[in-house]
Amino acid sequence: MPAWPFRARALAREEDVPTRSARVGCGWYRRMPSTRVLLADDHALFRRGLASLLAAEGGFEVVGEAVDGQRALEMARALMPDVILMDVSMPVMDGLEATRRIKAEMPHARIVILTVSDGESCLFEAIRCGAEGYLPKRIDPQALYATLRGVARGEASVSRMMATRLLQGFARRARQPAPASARAAVLTAREKEVLEHVARGSSNEEIAAALAIAETAVKGHLKTILDSLHHENRA
Repeated sequence: MPAWPFRARALAREEDVPTRSARVGCGWYRRMPSTRVLLADDHALFRRGLASLLAAEGGFEVVGEAVDGQRALEMARALMPDVILMDVSMPVMDGLEATRRIKAEMPHARIVILTVSDGESCLFEAIRCGAEGYLPKRIDPQALYATLRGVARGEASVSRMMATRLLQGFARRARQPAPASARAAVLTAREKEVLEHVARGSSNEEIAAALAIAETAVKGHLKTILDSLHHENRA
């Protein structure tokens, strides 16, 4: 009998976690890389339960668990996970702000918001912050696994319910007439000066002193700027 089958069996035994993705012609399997997941949620019981589900499913490796948004940012820097599952309501720094900061530093990071909140405003804000997915915590485990695998491949994902709300929200906004300032979308020279100071992190008082104008004038310019650029606040 030729020796090569025994050599193939020996190689197969050296693999840590064999999978079915393999060299089908010979019938021997090789290990595929797991999707590395960082969990960010301030509820320890939920984190542990989710980690257990992912471990039981296979193909996932939970590389860290963050108790708040600040810790999620620090762990994302250190661990470079494939996917981050992010709760919205957390202490120190909420999930949306953590998402915004992580995406600013690591544009390649893939973040899925997993939350009890299904409000339309939270959904839009998550998308603005750069999240690739937005799912309710009541999602079926199999749907969660499929979402994580898709996001790891570069796909974006929201639940069917969230997708419906998203489309409805866009439709409502499209039907609303834009204010005159938004239609023009042009800032005056003074408004551009104010905006430059805002971008540097200056307060209203500091902007007023730098431009030699009243603080009330600064507030008026800021209101016009926010209306023109379709933003709710200076942040």
